[in-house]
Amino acid sequence: MGRADHPIGSVSTDIAKDELMGEQQNDDGIVLTEAQKRARRSRSLAIAFALAALVVLFYVMTLVKGPAILIRPI
Repeated sequence: MGRADHPIGSVSTDIAKDELMGEQQNDDGIVLTEAQKRARRSRSLAIAFALAALVVLFYVMTLVKGPAILIRPI
């Protein structure tokens, strides 16, 4: 089903869309500077280290509490 502003089988709008898509495909998009790339990488590393520390913390806490955590009233 077509919409009121774009009826089904409309040749003129299909051609216009193809022309617009062709123009957009030639666009490189957003190009980051070297400083922005370094900042992105440092943020990604900080997030990765924080996540790894959280995983290690949960693992250590599980070892510290031991199997006694499983033996408790519900």
